[in-house]
Amino acid sequence: MRFGEGRFALFVIGSLLLGACSSAPTQETTSKPSNNGSPGGFGNTPGNETSPTGTDGCSAEARLVYVVSQERDLYSFNPGSLTFTKIGQINCNAAGNPNSMAIDRAGTAWVNYSDGSLFKVSTTTASCTETGFEKGQSGFVKFGMAFATNGEGSTEETLYVASVDEVGDGGRGLGKIDLTTMKLTPLGDYSGNLQGEAAELTGTGDGKLFGFFTTAPHATLAQIDKSKGATSNDRPLTGVSTGLAWAFSFWGGDFWFYTSDGFSASSVTQLRTSANNELSVVKQNVGNFRIVGAGVSTCAPLTPPR
Repeated sequence: MRFGEGRFALFVIGSLLLGACSSAPTQETTSKPSNNGSPGGFGNTPGNETSPTGTDGCSAEARLVYVVSQERDLYSFNPGSLTFTKIGQINCNAAGNPNSMAIDRAGTAWVNYSDGSLFKVSTTTASCTETGFEKGQSGFVKFGMAFATNGEGSTEETLYVASVDEVGDGGRGLGKIDLTTMKLTPLGDYSGNLQGEAAELTGTGDGKLFGFFTTAPHATLAQIDKSKGATSNDRPLTGVSTGLAWAFSFWGGDFWFYTSDGFSASSVTQLRTSANNELSVVKQNVGNFRIVGAGVSTCAPLTPPR
């Protein structure tokens, strides 16, 4: 997600400030995994599996996280090794820049552009396909987005979207898109202090939906009611600002936040909800790019892989 060029924000995570973009390799950037029992130290991670599909019909590729950059490049992200691998540049027929991304259970990316368009993008070749989605439905132009299953134990899923205003940090709440008719249906606004805020979304294979909200001075994580948009279990993310380029995902029982001031390379912060709820920067500089969208399918692991 990226706000308009006129907005300036200071990005702070803890007491660490991002440096200038590095000249990291263009195809792959790596970071030594942590070895403290967190998902950063997993031995058996997606992409290392020998079988192309599991018993749930999901491929190894569908279990990864994917991110799209302000520079229009698509990457896969393996949280187990903290490795980003470049897939290719996205050249969809859109007037704006990539704004947000979701990944369906088949491993296909759905990318929203700042002009309101919506494309399907291959996570193998980065090629684009038109969806026929009509821009600006119910005032939703730019939006955060994520798939979540329709319930625990279900493999059926729904694409949810969170409106983001063109100017400022506000939004119109939660909606969903019917992928058969490409019709967007508003569902409702968030609760309490989150009402009217902008958000990015991530969903899970057990039917949950979460928002990463642009509150100040710290961003907020909250669970979202998929039927009406109401929020609960709000958690201030002390020291984390969404900045100008921001996204997040759920993987392996933990939340992963990708943030930048819009000028420096993105960093990755992990919230270890699978363990001790520690919030820490696990990759201070992803390389020579800024992440504006992240997506993870409902095939992604709900607990730390062993």
